[in-house]
Amino acid sequence: MNRVSRRWFLTATAATTLSVTVAGCGTSGSSTASPTGDADFWTLQDPTNPVQQAAVDTFNSTGHGKVSMTVIATDGYKDKLRTAMGSSKMPGLFFNWGGGSLNDYVKAGKLVTLDQPLEMHFLASALAAGKVDGKLVGIPCRGTQPVFLFYNKKVFADAGVKPPKTYAELTDLVKVFKKQGVTPFALAGSASSSWTELMWIEYLVDRLAGPELFQKIAGGDWSQWKDPAVLKTAQMIKGLVDSGAFGKNFGSVNYGPGGTSTLLNKGKAAMVLMGSWEYATQQSEAPDFAKNGLGYVPFPSVAGGKGDPSNVVGNPTNYISVTTTAPKDTAAAFLRTTFSDSYVQGLVEKGEVPVTSNASQFLDKAPDPAYAKFQYDLVDGATTFTQSWDQALGLTLGTPLLTEIQKLFNGQSSPEQFVSAVLAIKK
Repeated sequence: MNRVSRRWFLTATAATTLSVTVAGCGTSGSSTASPTGDADFWTLQDPTNPVQQAAVDTFNSTGHGKVSMTVIATDGYKDKLRTAMGSSKMPGLFFNWGGGSLNDYVKAGKLVTLDQPLEMHFLASALAAGKVDGKLVGIPCRGTQPVFLFYNKKVFADAGVKPPKTYAELTDLVKVFKKQGVTPFALAGSASSSWTELMWIEYLVDRLAGPELFQKIAGGDWSQWKDPAVLKTAQMIKGLVDSGAFGKNFGSVNYGPGGTSTLLNKGKAAMVLMGSWEYATQQSEAPDFAKNGLGYVPFPSVAGGKGDPSNVVGNPTNYISVTTTAPKDTAAAFLRTTFSDSYVQGLVEKGEVPVTSNASQFLDKAPDPAYAKFQYDLVDGATTFTQSWDQALGLTLGTPLLTEIQKLFNGQSSPEQFVSAVLAIKK
């Protein structure tokens, strides 16, 4: 699955009430759209499009207005959306990644606030990235994509060890696997793969300081990079690199088939820290390994850290937002499809793990029920689900951050230089 990708049936109960507040978030403006009518829904091209289209078709037969779905290819989606949102031809509803990608639209008064009763239908940890300034402007529409540790069961069995539950156990395993001639962690450190290194930073900062630190940074307080937990994290990364945790040549390794995924399924690496889409990658490249040899566990705890070990990082899900051009009653009625039984079951059968409160009853129909339940329980039990930092910060801040992270991993920056360089991104 590529970086962009990784990273709506109607059977809602009659008792459910939902509306959209027709005021742009953070503005006093109001929508000029009629209560009911036609709305264009822009979505990304991916395997769930048939599920979405079936939802649209069902909805359009209910008499609550009409929704037309426009499917846009991954390449260029964000640019096309940004152009449309700056014009008079905004879509009424659109697929997005939440977080920082919505901030500018909210500030410009382009989005409507969604009423709170909607929140009860989704896992609480997955809703945060759909909020801006505490107001809900995006609701989940896809499966969840948490990050966790994958491991090769045979490599572990041959070494007579178990997956790590603590960071101390993790560093001990580095020594064990080096003696076995196995790279402890496959890591994609090539020029285009710094987002894989970000995962390590995200989890260590969370485990040391808790999610509040990054919440302050994402909220605009860039000085929080001075927090001792950031320097400690950078020092821990340096320690892992220097100890050989990622091997000697990770700087030339790519993510996926022929890269990290192949190293894992061939037994040349013991573990990889990756998003849930790794399973699909393995299933495509090495189906027998995916079925019988692939293990997975949460990221370990860190002794003395403030972060709850249940906390998760990654992509909580994808979202649908409503613009001020949408007929408000039509949009409100259509949003109810995102947590209907039929829609949720459709996602599950496509291999997705929805973040709706009713999803657990359908997971037995997943391609791999045990794996689906692991993901669902991980997210359901998470005290906090922090969105991938580059997505949460947006391109302007997220891109240079990835550059500095790569310098740290490559040894081009010391931990102290890393902190200073990140602070300098936003002066």
